[in-house]
Amino acid sequence: MGRILTDQDEHKRYTRGLLFGVAAYGLWGMFPLYFALLDSVSPIEIVAHRVIWSLLLLCLILTLTRGWSKLRLALRDGKSIGLLTVAAVALSINWLVYVYSVSINEVVQASLGYFINPLVSVALGVILLGERLRRMQWFAVGLAVIAVLVLTFSYGSVPWISLILAFSFGFYGLLKKYVGFGAVESLTIETAVLSPVAIILLITLESSLAAAFIQEGLTITLLLLLLGPVTAIPLLAFGAAATRIPLAMLGLLQYTTPILIFTFGVTVFHDSMSPSRWIGFIIVWIALLVFSVDAVRKARITTRSRRGDLAESLIVIEPD
Repeated sequence: MGRILTDQDEHKRYTRGLLFGVAAYGLWGMFPLYFALLDSVSPIEIVAHRVIWSLLLLCLILTLTRGWSKLRLALRDGKSIGLLTVAAVALSINWLVYVYSVSINEVVQASLGYFINPLVSVALGVILLGERLRRMQWFAVGLAVIAVLVLTFSYGSVPWISLILAFSFGFYGLLKKYVGFGAVESLTIETAVLSPVAIILLITLESSLAAAFIQEGLTITLLLLLLGPVTAIPLLAFGAAATRIPLAMLGLLQYTTPILIFTFGVTVFHDSMSPSRWIGFIIVWIALLVFSVDAVRKARITTRSRRGDLAESLIVIEPD
């Protein structure tokens, strides 16, 4: 029989979840600094190594946690495997474009993609699932569209890096939502699906002497090997956070990643920020503020409603 959690236990659980969430989103936000160390390596090779070493690390984690039975059970669901295959393609596109954005010093534009990702996810829900938006959500999405138009004018072209990052990760999240597997099991399947292509790419690069692995020295080789834990650790921290803190708080924490990416883009990578680009980003931030306030308000209403239903269910009706 499970132990009844006290208020102190709940507080500790919430605090740990908060720390896990900050760690996950903070590590994701520092990815540009890591990928900048690999600027001599092609984005395709980086993604291929990320797939292979992540898969090997995840297999080790499954072994240590005795999670192979869960994975075998998941593999029986053919429909979910198909959805995860599509999710894997979306994830690989996201990884490739993100690494490419760092290699060409478009880190700020990459941050925009993750800023507007929550709004894109909401829009995908309307377009693909027929979901209805509240007024504040419509307002936030409308502001995001205006911001993209302003930034298109500023860049002189559509900010395609931002849009691909936002939509690819939005599709990825949408598909993962319906599958419902654990983080380790689902990512293992996704990397396993991508691994044959990754292996072929690496063999081709090595045979043509175009690969950076081993050939560019020990430092680059170690950095490529570490892509496994660099990928898996924040994901595992995210999974730990998701089970300990409310979804609304997790949604607010996710802005840590694009804020860090944007900060590094301006201060470390020295991305240019014209007045029109600042205007575009400010509109995005206002949209996110509106979106977040609405999400928190809705979460509070839902919580009160559930507490009210629980209180009604606990009322004891005494006999006459």
